[in-house]
Amino acid sequence: MSKAIIFPFCVLSFISVSAQAEFQDKNAKEQQVEVMVVTSSRQQQQLKLLAESVAVLSEEDIRKVSPGHPADLLNRVAGVHVNDLGGEGHMTAIRQPISTSGVYLFLEDGLPTRPTGFFNHNGLYEIDIPQSGRVEVTKGPGSALYGSDAIGGIFNILTKAAPLSRETELSLESGSDGWNRGLIAVGAPVTEQSAARWDLNWTKSDGFRENAGYDRLSSSLRLDQDWSTATKIKYLASFGKIDQSGVSALNEQEYLQRPKTNYYSGDIAFRDVQALRLSAEIRHQWSDYSELMLLPFYRDNKSSLMPSWMLSYDPVTSQTEFYSMGLLAQWSSQLSDQLQWISGLDYDYSPARYSEWQITVQRQNGIYTAYEKTGRLHYDFDADQSSVSPYSQLQWQATAALSLTAGVRYDYFNVDYRDLLPASVPETIGRSSWLRPDNTNLSYQALSPKLGALYQLSARQQLYFNHRHAFRVPSVGQVFRPGSTTNSTGLEPVKARNSELGWRLQGQNYSLDLAYYQLDIKDDVVSYIDSNERKVTNAGHTRHQGLEAALVWALTDEWKLGSGFTVTAQKYLDFQYLYSCFPPACAAPVTETRNFSGFDVGKAPEQLANANLSYNPAYLQALQLELEWQKVGAYFTDETNTNSYQGHQLWHLRANYQYNQALRLYARLMNLSDKLYSTYTSNQVGSSAIEYRPGMPRSLFVGINLSF
Repeated sequence: MSKAIIFPFCVLSFISVSAQAEFQDKNAKEQQVEVMVVTSSRQQQQLKLLAESVAVLSEEDIRKVSPGHPADLLNRVAGVHVNDLGGEGHMTAIRQPISTSGVYLFLEDGLPTRPTGFFNHNGLYEIDIPQSGRVEVTKGPGSALYGSDAIGGIFNILTKAAPLSRETELSLESGSDGWNRGLIAVGAPVTEQSAARWDLNWTKSDGFRENAGYDRLSSSLRLDQDWSTATKIKYLASFGKIDQSGVSALNEQEYLQRPKTNYYSGDIAFRDVQALRLSAEIRHQWSDYSELMLLPFYRDNKSSLMPSWMLSYDPVTSQTEFYSMGLLAQWSSQLSDQLQWISGLDYDYSPARYSEWQITVQRQNGIYTAYEKTGRLHYDFDADQSSVSPYSQLQWQATAALSLTAGVRYDYFNVDYRDLLPASVPETIGRSSWLRPDNTNLSYQALSPKLGALYQLSARQQLYFNHRHAFRVPSVGQVFRPGSTTNSTGLEPVKARNSELGWRLQGQNYSLDLAYYQLDIKDDVVSYIDSNERKVTNAGHTRHQGLEAALVWALTDEWKLGSGFTVTAQKYLDFQYLYSCFPPACAAPVTETRNFSGFDVGKAPEQLANANLSYNPAYLQALQLELEWQKVGAYFTDETNTNSYQGHQLWHLRANYQYNQALRLYARLMNLSDKLYSTYTSNQVGSSAIEYRPGMPRSLFVGINLSF
């Protein structure tokens, strides 16, 4: 690794040693609170006993941040970057470049919000994060409990438990660019053995860009029931509806001079999503040493959109519908004082239908203003997906200080595809193609071993290591909506191997986490433009290395510091890509396959950093102020490393004032310095036309929270 990675490791190590020396002789005013995690094993475990890199954002963190976008909260985690594409749209980068790739798993109370094959890079907007009880972020591949998509990381959004006494909470917010949000939560006991909680989130915003409106309505109902002394059931119903206008990227001139410009007007590039999830988590304490967990579930999703990235060469509207029925089953047993065994089976059956209509679009002065359907259906197919995934994991307390974990997971996926269009519908018109595979039945399978070791250097210091294999299957759209790509049914699953070495230190007034990782990915599925046509293929081998560091430090009774720093080196080791270049970018047209081995991965920031300094004055304990700093480092904007974005730094200010037990006032001033920055900067390979996604200017949001 480069000096850029070694240097912060040395600096933070020095800080941690100094901090330890300063605090080890002090008596803590309060006992240290143990951080618990449920994602790794679907059971509560102490974070300090896990051989993996996990960050926990508590209910207090969520309340303090009051996130208007998932990025507001999640970017406080070291090594995590979620950008803002407008509304609640986003891309993610954890040990990966900023992309739409399906290498992340989004969970609600441990249940994947979507089946494999239907990944949505905006998937966090299908979960009500502002009213959640906690967020757990696992960086890198998950344990044996998780299969496809869990490569870059796992987001587990945990709902709040139903209260034991009657509670009602109301939050009202207003802010810049027509922002209005109402949050309602009502909870109460239902019987002596059960209690319920209902949450509602209504959000509306005009957006700071022109014609960038966003509407959200989401609700969840949770019922916690003690069926018996040994059996507990948690029922959960979640629904979300998101209606989001399209927000375009801008050329450099518009970005610098008129960043509020939007090339999409009216319903152009719209996105309309509905997501319903029903589940019942049943936990039965079979004995003092064993537990059975059953989680039957049902999903129903509908998504209509006009893909903005296709407007210039193949404008369409599409609709995806699927429902899911499945079961997560898990048996946990403490075999002895030294051995814990977890074994389970995940089953998911998800029939789906995809339809795509050709449209014509109208433009005036560079702005897309209207569209009409031509009457042609490009695609209309069913893709019924089923998966069966048994897994087993054994944890052995080898000595008082050393624990070892070994797990394995086997995933089998089957997709039954049926083309519903008549054979007479042409697949090629002129120079454009909408190829349709023949009816087929595809299957994928993967065996994923997971190994881990944790050594207790002391009661407050741990060293851990893990090596995990992971994968993801090609998405239904990549395989059965191939466009001009031939043999798309031959796409291979993406394969990943991750090795990680970490160190954690917990003091009376501070905690420090360091993790070094190397993630190798082979057969990544990428899309590219070939003569104005988008194609997909498996492409080579990439390596992602980095160091992540997180420090939380209660400096005094009044001041608290939280910070995270990440430095990465992401390279193409063997990466074949179709390179096309046309005048005026090139003197003469060029279309050839090139190998970008040794190049930096495009859209992969070299550094990510954040720090938040909070002040809770002793003379006014009801007031809490926080100043936050965030940095996104420089990155190349394409695979050729020709163009680059220099990164940006942002400052945010937050205030919370607890007037009394029933009333809280809060505000957040985002982008304090009114910095012009881009949340995503890119260009097509072979093109010098860089596109920018302007970020939010200085914006003020105020709110009132009532509890009674």
